[in-house]
Amino acid sequence: MTYETIIVEKDGPLTTITLNRPDRLNAMAPQMADELSEALYDLGDSRAVLITGAGKGFCSGADLAARGERSALNSKGGSHRALQNHYNPAINMVLRAPVPVICAVNGPAAGVGCSLALAGDFVLAGKSAYFLQAFVNIGLVPDGGSTWLLARAIGRARATRMMMLGEKIGADQAEDWGLIYKACEDDALMEEARALAMKLANGPTLAYATMKRNIATALDGSITEVLLAEAEGQRLAGASKDAMEGGMAFLEKRKPAFKGE
Repeated sequence: MTYETIIVEKDGPLTTITLNRPDRLNAMAPQMADELSEALYDLGDSRAVLITGAGKGFCSGADLAARGERSALNSKGGSHRALQNHYNPAINMVLRAPVPVICAVNGPAAGVGCSLALAGDFVLAGKSAYFLQAFVNIGLVPDGGSTWLLARAIGRARATRMMMLGEKIGADQAEDWGLIYKACEDDALMEEARALAMKLANGPTLAYATMKRNIATALDGSITEVLLAEAEGQRLAGASKDAMEGGMAFLEKRKPAFKGE
């Protein structure tokens, strides 16, 4: 499929998606959100996804100008429609992807761009990158799942600070808070992100997918629900070829060769 606002590249088991509106710091127009959803829907035999931004930014937020007359600034309900029809489905596709998603944040991750980054399973950020919830500055509220993602990642006090004060949180501080997986030197970001993505792409894919579902259950469910989910996940993973390979590799004292099956 041909995309206009993203670049999709496949390298063996890894799919890399690059947000490609560098002149707008990759501000997310509804079209970009839709193309992101489409790319994540059609992963084929990919076993991991790496998301980053072209140029000097990851994603500077929703592109209000791109919505024209349906913009939140000049059309009642325009923002609500855009969220329901475009942005929320894209964030949900990242959260529900059946493979690990790695986000390499190479610059500003603001508004829905912050949501997109934090929806990844692993978030690496260059030292010059930052995370920002600036909605308060224009009298709006965080969206794109930010409230849920921030509160669970860094707790109520820090989530409130980010949302109500609209402060930029740099990569080092984000790592210290547990908001992201790792802060990297800018010139090493993509190398480290790609190495991690390839490692995951060559891992036990079914087990990863089950872990993702169980973590989601743990965030919202009871211990009883988690115990049931873990048992069911273990049943499914245990019947996979990767589990058999892992067991044989352990017995034979060698590195397993997982196939994602």
